[in-house]
Amino acid sequence: MLKVEAKALIHLAWPLLIAQLTQMCMGVSDTIMAGRYDATDMAAVAVGFSLVNPIQFFIQGLALALPPVISRLQGANKPEGVAHATQQLGYLLGTLAVFLAVITPFIPQIIQLIPMTDSLRPITTEYVFYLFFCLPAFALYQWLRNYCEGLGLTKPTMVITLIGLGINIIANYVLIYGKFGAPEMGGIGCGLATALVFYGMLITFFVYVIKAKKLKPYKLFETLHRPDSTTMLAHLKLGFPIAMTILFEVSLFALVAILLAPFGTVPVASHQIALNVSALFFMFPLSIGMAVAIRVGYRMGQNNSEAAKHAIQSALLIGMGIALCTALLTIFGRQSIVHVYTKDEAVLSLAVSLLIFGAIFQFSDSIQAISANALRGYKDTTAMSVITFVSYWLIGLPTGVLLGRTTLFTEQPMAAKGFWIGFIVGLSAAAIMLGWRLRVVQARIAAGKFQNMQP
Repeated sequence: MLKVEAKALIHLAWPLLIAQLTQMCMGVSDTIMAGRYDATDMAAVAVGFSLVNPIQFFIQGLALALPPVISRLQGANKPEGVAHATQQLGYLLGTLAVFLAVITPFIPQIIQLIPMTDSLRPITTEYVFYLFFCLPAFALYQWLRNYCEGLGLTKPTMVITLIGLGINIIANYVLIYGKFGAPEMGGIGCGLATALVFYGMLITFFVYVIKAKKLKPYKLFETLHRPDSTTMLAHLKLGFPIAMTILFEVSLFALVAILLAPFGTVPVASHQIALNVSALFFMFPLSIGMAVAIRVGYRMGQNNSEAAKHAIQSALLIGMGIALCTALLTIFGRQSIVHVYTKDEAVLSLAVSLLIFGAIFQFSDSIQAISANALRGYKDTTAMSVITFVSYWLIGLPTGVLLGRTTLFTEQPMAAKGFWIGFIVGLSAAAIMLGWRLRVVQARIAAGKFQNMQP
């Protein structure tokens, strides 16, 4: 059974991995291409992206409520319920999209409230305007993406995202430098390119959903279901904790960069490099986790809790194997990796040492990511959200502050190294507590006392 589940997980996970890496590369390509145009434009793009990125993560978190619901319905052989469940989340995300569209004209006034230099403000304002303009498309794209992924169709996401990245790079080149008769927009062109790409990706996904033979039995658009407040609330109760869990982790890493600012540019730059590398490697366990959420939902829909446990065991074995490989690559290749980012000797030296900590927490990061997504498959997300908040903000962050900003345990504040030890402590706490929660849920299922059994 472990072999069966491992094969199914790998089949689902590898397209998700490529899609996640590709989505990351969109933001990276914006920063690099804007930086080649002008340093001010690169800084404005980086600031604007950091302002909008948490909103994108929140939207993605809400949309992640859909795969476990759909996979349960599929496992229970109830295809007629898929369209209703999907449309209700569509109403929820559509409402959010309308709200974001209403806010978009007021972006200049909102940016005025954020302190920044006069040279950054106009570029940042227009860049953020375009990113907000495309948020409705991003929300509906995530809706259709998670509809397909819930049914086990992960390759469409990979293909469409790869095409989107290629178009994004071309559109950046054209709009930043004003090629082929287009206006020269600098960093602002990155925002317009992103907007065009996401609207294009949404249209492409929409066409795929309508035309794909594999999706015909689910009749997503054949009948328009009325808004159902009960189902929408159930989606919100499932998706909101997922969104908050993602925000807890993203905001923690962002806050550490701010807390390191008094130590100067070297610790901040080193932290950002090590964090970027760690985020890249995190896509591996995250993809396995997203796949296990689908498999657990599917097996629970079949009322086969043992197979769901085997799926989780397979995911953890695969995840730990990958963590071992990426940790070894990080340790033995860290000099070469950091050289890609910088030639500054001080930054290089500190970033190389931080990557040793990054290699250590890849094991606990893998366990917590897979465990959290397994709980999502069980539709047990509230406890997951509480555990991650406690682990990151009440255990990991205070540990990092005590070691990084004070002399309570050391003669000198450990600065970046102290915060990275805090990451290890926080992620390890999350891995232990999420693993414990998994055992509790599985014990309740075995005893027939778990409430989220129905598709």
